[in-house]
Amino acid sequence: MTRFLHTSDWQLGMTRHYLSRRGDDDPQARFTADRIETVRTLGEVARKEQCEFVVVAGDVFETHNVSAQIIARSCDAMESIGLPVYLLPGNHDSLEPGCLWDGTEFTQHCPSNVHVLRDQSEIDVTVADGSVIAQIVAAPLTTRHPSADPLAKLANSLEPTQIPRILVGHGQLEGLSNDRREALISRAPLENAIARGALTYVALGDRHIAWPVDDDHAAIRYCGTQETTSFKEETVGTAVVVDLDEPLTCTTIEVGTWLHARVSQDVANEADLEVLRDRFDSFDHRDRTIIRYDLHGQLTISQKAKLDEIIAHYETVFASLEPSENRHDLTIVGDDASLDDADLPTWVKDTAKELSDMCATNEDAAQALILLHSLVNAESPATATRNAEVAR
Repeated sequence: MTRFLHTSDWQLGMTRHYLSRRGDDDPQARFTADRIETVRTLGEVARKEQCEFVVVAGDVFETHNVSAQIIARSCDAMESIGLPVYLLPGNHDSLEPGCLWDGTEFTQHCPSNVHVLRDQSEIDVTVADGSVIAQIVAAPLTTRHPSADPLAKLANSLEPTQIPRILVGHGQLEGLSNDRREALISRAPLENAIARGALTYVALGDRHIAWPVDDDHAAIRYCGTQETTSFKEETVGTAVVVDLDEPLTCTTIEVGTWLHARVSQDVANEADLEVLRDRFDSFDHRDRTIIRYDLHGQLTISQKAKLDEIIAHYETVFASLEPSENRHDLTIVGDDASLDDADLPTWVKDTAKELSDMCATNEDAAQALILLHSLVNAESPATATRNAEVAR
């Protein structure tokens, strides 16, 4: 049995603008460290599953300009895998003049078990007794934006073989992408090479998805990234254990600890707000969960004040919690009468009425009325009046 671990798109050194430091917590630092730590987890998985080697199908690093510290710690994590590791330069870390792969930071720290796939020559994968258990052919990217299919010519040139052969590539497979700016990888040359016995498996990277999801024997596959990177990814990070024997079998395994998630909900009353609270509560590992929420409908001023309390609470719990820029369309209506019965001067009530009339079309007025509502409910009437005077 020949078994290996297919992984890709580690993008070590990745930063995300929404992971801002808050007090003593630095989500970005945790995110950066965990992406490297998960490389160690991949090694644990590979050893547990009795894999002979590990293939990383591109985008090992986020850019060529990651720090020397990131490179050193990443190489240390790769060494801990304890198996041969084959790295493919992708579009984020393409093999071009002045690239990271030729820099002193990487060459000095690169461990002996790590091999960079620098060209399209066949590489024999051997075991301790010297026998060849597989061959690897690869198509490293030499530019961030390739102008032609990076795999077709290579796949067409391969001759049939009795040894399991893996093609490692990076790019968008036709039929899975709407991005016409990129040169797509054609399926036909890959399928033809598999059919004539020239390829056993095609390990792809670039798409951060585990695909296909319903065929354990598919020989052309994306494995997903080891840690989530965007809101387009609906699960934690994954990798694929591949058995090259007949029949070829693939097993997708969850390895990541971070999650990007969207929460979308209609809200019209306090019951809906409690449902929203329950949805936030349903997430595990909230310190490693990044939430974008979009709310639809309308709330009164008092209901919006309660929503603000909910959001403020969970902002301190989640790694990030922010409204979607282009999906969130909640409106505030100024029909809340809860201030009418409060023991407040007439001018405060008149001001509230004026703000109420304006808030449907004026966000500042709505926020001012929400603030006034919060002050009245949180403080004595005398204190609220003084604060209202200041606000006015």
